Amino acid sequence: MLLRSNALKSLCALVMAMAVLGGTTLPTAAQASTTDAKTKKAQVKKTPVKKPVAAKTAAASRKTATRKVSVARAKTPVQARRSKVMQPTAKAAAVKVSSSHLRAVKAEPAAPVMQTAIAAPSPSMAPRMGLRDSADHLDFNSNVALVIDQQTQEVLFSKNDHAVLPIASLTKLMTGLVVVDEKLDMNEPITITRDDIDTLKGSGSRLAVGTTLTRGEMMHLALMSSENRAANALGRTYPGGMREFVRLMNAKAAQLGMHDTRYVEPTGLSSDNRSSARDLATLVSAAYERPMLRDLSTSPGYEVDVGRRTLQYNNSNRLVKSPDWDIGLQKTGYISEAGRCLVMQARVAGRQLIMVFLDATGKLGRLQDAERVRRWVENRGADVLTTERARPQG
Repeated sequence: MLLRSNALKSLCALVMAMAVLGGTTLPTAAQASTTDAKTKKAQVKKTPVKKPVAAKTAAASRKTATRKVSVARAKTPVQARRSKVMQPTAKAAAVKVSSSHLRAVKAEPAAPVMQTAIAAPSPSMAPRMGLRDSADHLDFNSNVALVIDQQTQEVLFSKNDHAVLPIASLTKLMTGLVVVDEKLDMNEPITITRDDIDTLKGSGSRLAVGTTLTRGEMMHLALMSSENRAANALGRTYPGGMREFVRLMNAKAAQLGMHDTRYVEPTGLSSDNRSSARDLATLVSAAYERPMLRDLSTSPGYEVDVGRRTLQYNNSNRLVKSPDWDIGLQKTGYISEAGRCLVMQARVAGRQLIMVFLDATGKLGRLQDAERVRRWVENRGADVLTTERARPQG
């Protein structure tokens, strides 16, 4: 114990001596405590306070917002209005996007035409065949015309009467002829379906899908107002189906000696339904022998009840209402490839005449041509009327 105490004293003495020799004075306990406090205080001053991330983000947002406000205040009134226009509402933005999308779609190349695609309008065929170059002394609007005496078969006027062209809704005369000759029940109800919608030309109809009328009413609208869905429904509901109905149309044409005629469907919307003026005169003469076809085609108007509504239909040929005309049978037609067409049986100056006009220019051209024929026949008189022919084609 005594030795340990002596050793400790010697060590302390040695440390003191070294401190004196090095010029260093050991701090007392109080001094050490004061030094530690000063050091901690300095560290607190030098170490920056770390702000939370959320606070920093909020501060940055406030700074950005302040900068935007400053910029907005610096704008002129015109710039401010432009800025307002450039920032549409959500609804306007949607419209703008839709419009730009439509423009983009229009700018793209047209997609290949599918079976159900609506074909673009085509020019009529007659001018492409050089038929427009044929002159006539009556100055007709029609590129093809034929006027014959129904009883004597005398040709009073002809112009390109052998040309085979699309005949549009003149087709419906044959549709009606087949329905009548097959003696189908005219009181049988027929319902319009999606199969009756026009996918060739995109034409509209007031006969909505689901509308139910009798076969007789469908015939009335098809012949009087050229209602396409009604005509298609007549063929579709034939007991043997559409294919058999079209076969019968062509068989009837062959039976009548209409060798230039071909049908592919019952409405006339297809430009593949074709015939000549001479063949169509034959068809008019045959159809005139069926009283139902005479009555329905010359009816000035007809009303049909469809559910809670009543639809008023009018004749597509306004001449049937004219007191100057005595029309026994008529049918109009139009598609772009055929132009405006008209066939009629009428009594003029005591003579039963059959008139055929194909590919007339202008909306009223075919009616004007019919009026020219009536005045020409009336002015010349039935007794002195001679055959007049247009300059031969080519």
